[in-house]
Amino acid sequence: MEIRPYTETDALATLEIFVTAITDTASKDYSAEQIAAWARPGDHDLARWNAARESLNTVVATIGAEVAGFSDVGDDGYIDMMFVAPKFGRRGVAGALLAHLYDVALAAGSPELYTDASITARPFFEKHGFTVVAEQHPVTRGVKMTNYKMSLPL
Repeated sequence: MEIRPYTETDALATLEIFVTAITDTASKDYSAEQIAAWARPGDHDLARWNAARESLNTVVATIGAEVAGFSDVGDDGYIDMMFVAPKFGRRGVAGALLAHLYDVALAAGSPELYTDASITARPFFEKHGFTVVAEQHPVTRGVKMTNYKMSLPL
């Protein structure tokens, strides 16, 4: 597995991972209505997706020639996205991405890593030392969701 900076050629693969991770992996924790509001399959502009990934200093994990997952971390330690392709689940992809983000955040002088973790992602982050700061109920496209503000001091 290799962790490398995101490039524009990763846009389609990362968008597909985002959608399938939500529609497949997270579907056990969220209703069909919540999944549709969150994933919005078929309703993404690839150029806007690419611009967002580039602005967030996204990194990708590759296994062979395939993008297996992606994530990002801001200079303040905020992890906006952490998604792994379902076919690469439970193979250490998210752990490798998190270890990379940890190093990036330390180098940037961040006091902590923090994220808004889904119900599905919460056990992963807890396993890696994050604690729940608050349960949250954001509204996405008119649909109430549940996630958790989580943090890990550095």
